[in-house]
Amino acid sequence: MKFDEVAVPGGRLRIARFGDGPRLIIAAHGISASLMAWRAVGDALPPGWSLVAADLRGRGHSAGLPGPYGLDRHAEDLELVARHVGADGTSVLTGHSMGAYVAALHAAARTAAARTGAARDGGWRYARVVLVDGGLPLPLPPGADPDEVMAATLGPAIARLSRTFPDVEAYLDLFRAHPALADGWSPVVEEYVRYDATGPDGAVRSRVREEAVRQDGRWPLTRHAELGAALKAIEPAPLLLRAPRGLLNQDVGLQPDDLTARWKAELPGLRDEVVPDCNHYTILFDPRCAALVAARLTAG
Repeated sequence: MKFDEVAVPGGRLRIARFGDGPRLIIAAHGISASLMAWRAVGDALPPGWSLVAADLRGRGHSAGLPGPYGLDRHAEDLELVARHVGADGTSVLTGHSMGAYVAALHAAARTAAARTGAARDGGWRYARVVLVDGGLPLPLPPGADPDEVMAATLGPAIARLSRTFPDVEAYLDLFRAHPALADGWSPVVEEYVRYDATGPDGAVRSRVREEAVRQDGRWPLTRHAELGAALKAIEPAPLLLRAPRGLLNQDVGLQPDDLTARWKAELPGLRDEVVPDCNHYTILFDPRCAALVAARLTAG
């Protein structure tokens, strides 16, 4: 793993490269995650491939970058990452959870550039786009408050962002008890949590900025038209990899069967695969699941 930085509006964005092959995968992480979410997938890549993951604005070692946030802002940052590392028409794009929405917006812009040839680089589109347990606009019940819906789904993740802990071990203990991680704890998960921890003993906290999470979390609930248009614009149509279990290891996943069926009817080219026996987090962390994700990213 090698770290680098990319100049973006307001400062510099941290990226990491897993692997040293010439074929590139550009990866975006979830709403309260970091680039380390991709470690297991990066380690599972076949020879000839590299995965470049970014700490998105407001997260990880890019936490100091200013807002405004929003999935469109992250997509613009991801474009600068792609240019920095020399992505081209042989490259693959992926995103997990919120990162899947970011990837969809970025992929749609790349597809438009390829159609017009108007981009500074002559225009190219990704060879493949893989959305991992995210990317489909989430239905908002009539009259529902987006902030209340977000609190119901992301409540535990948001709550930890305002907490402080006696030391890093106490922060690790919070994750060790998480219902989605307790049975799948591993050195990869521990590395991911340690990377997120910052501050001195007595005031250890997450690097993630709460305002970034709140701004970004509204997007999948309120910007259906933009996200739907992006999904329909991507060429070739994306592959959706889904976890059968959710954020808290519950039996219904974040991209459930009924939602996926509606989008497959609207977008017949959308391909869909359920990754067996995983939840929203272990789809990237569990070695078996990470290997399957890596295989789909590098297929063909």
